[in-house]
Amino acid sequence: MVNREFFAALAEFEKEKNIPQDAFIEALESALNSAVKKQADLFGVVKIKTDEESGTIEFVTEATVVDEITDKDSQILLEDAKKIKKSAKVGDVLTEKFVPRNFSRIAAQTAKQVIQQKIRETEKEAAVNEFSDKKGQLLVGTVRRTDGQNVLIDFGKGQVEGIMLPSDQVKTETYNVNDRVKVYVKNIKSGYRGAQVLVSRTAPGLVEKLFEEEVPEIKQGTVEVKAISREPGERTKMAIASTDERIDAVGACVGNRGARVNAVVQELGGEKIDIIPWSENPLEFIAKALSPAKVVYVKQTDEKTAMAVVPDDKLSLAIGKNGQNARLAVRLTGWKIDVKSETAARDMGLVPEDDEDEE
Repeated sequence: MVNREFFAALAEFEKEKNIPQDAFIEALESALNSAVKKQADLFGVVKIKTDEESGTIEFVTEATVVDEITDKDSQILLEDAKKIKKSAKVGDVLTEKFVPRNFSRIAAQTAKQVIQQKIRETEKEAAVNEFSDKKGQLLVGTVRRTDGQNVLIDFGKGQVEGIMLPSDQVKTETYNVNDRVKVYVKNIKSGYRGAQVLVSRTAPGLVEKLFEEEVPEIKQGTVEVKAISREPGERTKMAIASTDERIDAVGACVGNRGARVNAVVQELGGEKIDIIPWSENPLEFIAKALSPAKVVYVKQTDEKTAMAVVPDDKLSLAIGKNGQNARLAVRLTGWKIDVKSETAARDMGLVPEDDEDEE
């Protein structure tokens, strides 16, 4: 049967929606096959053949002739086959062209469904592809709504929504509809509603990307972020190093009169940030990681384990409220750290009386 209008519409559809004709025809053939089989008493498998050049659509049913049916969808008994073709024998593939009843109505309904599905699939795929390189990046979006405990964020990309799970939300922050928020992209996946971007306000990567926005030296690579440990909404420790001895890494991150670090602190709702100079010497790094407390002595006591000695009046500062400062230093360095006061360390014979500071 000739249907040039169908192919003309298909070409226009490809142009508007950027969906290849082959992909659409394949989906349409599959859908029409199911629809035709329901309304026709046919043997075997229905195949739909399209020829864009001649503008024709053909329907063919085919089945293998057998003595015993093992697959009713693709086989036909010899006695039934002979009713259709007298010369049929076992092993033959019996084919027959046919024109389905009410084809126009069936085709129109089926094509509409396939078109809608293909549009959804293509837009979803395009959205996922567009965001595939955004993992580990910073995005700005608008809080659209909440879904249970999840916060959904709109990035203005149609099929794309950001999902911030409870574990990625800062307890001290509130997220109201229409709020503009900066979020860190953890992952991109395809969901039933379209592309889903899993985002976070608690990830350490958020802090790094915020500093990258404020500190050109980080973006240029002359200052490197070596490690970050964070308790979201409360405190972050960030270890940095300079690849150029002429550049003061800490000074670059702090900025003139603290402008750069203050901009990050403000974005994080007042979260305290300790900027720590990174060191290849793990004991020296541990001493600096316990900032703002001054460490007078660090000694390795076991594999990846060290004792840090601080002045008596700085012990609470080194440990921090509820142990937070020491806990963040442990995460930052990857070492287990036992913090002791000078008096306690000397009473236990752990530090010789004449030891010099080894900060």
